[in-house]
Amino acid sequence: MRAEATQRVALVFTLLDANGNGVLEAEDFALMGDRVVAQAGASTPEAQGRLRASFDRYWTTLVTELDANGDGVISLEEYTACVLTPELFEATIAEFAEALAALGDPDGDGLIERPLFADLMIAIGFRRPNIDHLFDAFEPDADDRIQVRTWVEGIKDYYDPNKAGIPGDHLVAAAVA
Repeated sequence: MRAEATQRVALVFTLLDANGNGVLEAEDFALMGDRVVAQAGASTPEAQGRLRASFDRYWTTLVTELDANGDGVISLEEYTACVLTPELFEATIAEFAEALAALGDPDGDGLIERPLFADLMIAIGFRRPNIDHLFDAFEPDADDRIQVRTWVEGIKDYYDPNKAGIPGDHLVAAAVA
């Protein structure tokens, strides 16, 4: 497992811990879903529901795979073990990636504009300078848009324990103001 992957996952754990209590629980995923959907007002109710369902599946996968003692919470160590095990988490991440990217493309043209991308990423909790560096790494077109597929693949790469030097590494880098 690459150190970069561990850093990426540790950051996501802190962001997913929406209530800030140091562990992940069902409430965190509901809160995160609410925050992200609130930024996607132009998206269809179906797309918003799909994102909420992907957060539900994310939680269900974690609690099913990791919560052996049935306490209903997931620690950072448990989270890292599951998320960085592709055979356990790959389908869950793919569903999440597709749902999040769909929110970023409310008109269905296959393109995501920087402002909505930034709004969604800020709702998750990432820092704006890092978000802009990530968007730039996705090589936007002349109208400052990226392909939906590019973002989906970028999300999948973010969780791949064998990847380094990927655009998603911009999210853990020290932000440049």
